[in-house]
Amino acid sequence: MPSISKNRPLLTVDDLHVSFRTDDGDVRAVNGVSFELQPGETLGIVGESGSGKSVTNLALLGLIPRPPGVIDRGRALFGNQDLLQLSARELSAIRGKRIAMIFQDPMTALNPFLSVSEQLTEVTRLHLKHTPEQARKHAIEMLERVGIPAAAERIDDFPHQFSGGMRQRVMIAMALACQPEILIADEPTTALDVTIQAQMLELIAELQKKNGTAVILITHALGVIASVCHRVLVMYAGKIVEQAGVGELFDKPQHPYTLGLLKSIPRWDETRAEKLSAIEGQPPDMLCPPAGCPFHPRCEFVMDRCKQEMPPLQPAIHGGLKACFADLTRIISPTKAAREAGAHV
Repeated sequence: MPSISKNRPLLTVDDLHVSFRTDDGDVRAVNGVSFELQPGETLGIVGESGSGKSVTNLALLGLIPRPPGVIDRGRALFGNQDLLQLSARELSAIRGKRIAMIFQDPMTALNPFLSVSEQLTEVTRLHLKHTPEQARKHAIEMLERVGIPAAAERIDDFPHQFSGGMRQRVMIAMALACQPEILIADEPTTALDVTIQAQMLELIAELQKKNGTAVILITHALGVIASVCHRVLVMYAGKIVEQAGVGELFDKPQHPYTLGLLKSIPRWDETRAEKLSAIEGQPPDMLCPPAGCPFHPRCEFVMDRCKQEMPPLQPAIHGGLKACFADLTRIISPTKAAREAGAHV
């Protein structure tokens, strides 16, 4: 795993709030998210669908549709620039070159009316000032690096002529083409088989080692988090409920939601497996979230206080931060086993 710099953060997100206006009211998708990203770091973000993971990162790149999306407040400092205050033109100069994103659904992210060659070469001609010949050569090299067979013959194909996994590889090639300072990867290995997943993660790690690229990895796969991340943010109902180093999070989770996620990991070794358990209940309705801690209706450690007060995100006993009034330090955790299982998921 690449070492990370402890100097000035590459990216600082401070008190980000994002909501969506609907006919039924405002949906508060992101509610006060703050974090830092260090040069060369891989920061994992986990949580159920609808927890605000993707919306947080789309907001940083100006990709929230407005309307209905609204950035209510917050800052996102990248160098001496606040990404949330930049014009569309200023953001377009950064997006794809200095900050790139691998989108979750490559079929909608790729333009179905343009060939792969047109879409790949556009990036480097715009940002790296490549000639058409240079851009095409570079595009073929990138497709080869992400494992597209017969890349030189297939580069002029259209997205619908590729399988879902192949389209995802094209998206990864496009994101890495300009060697960005920050790579935001939203479920980058979802459509890939296990062997190709490992190749893609190795490719991203190679980019980090060579260029010091920082990665924000959004994923449901805790096994991927365990194997490649330095730190982890756990999100629930638009908030960060726990933040910790990857080892601390898996060995000593300090929020009940994190504990629930880890207990739900299928074990690869059934002879040592503990009973697989699910988190009871459903995520909250963000049109009308519950009072107090949003997790309290599903929490096995709930107290009366939790139903009235939102716990602040504050330092936890074993390091990191947690937004919880309960003390989980005395609970015997299955998470060392879960971490072993995660590496094989």
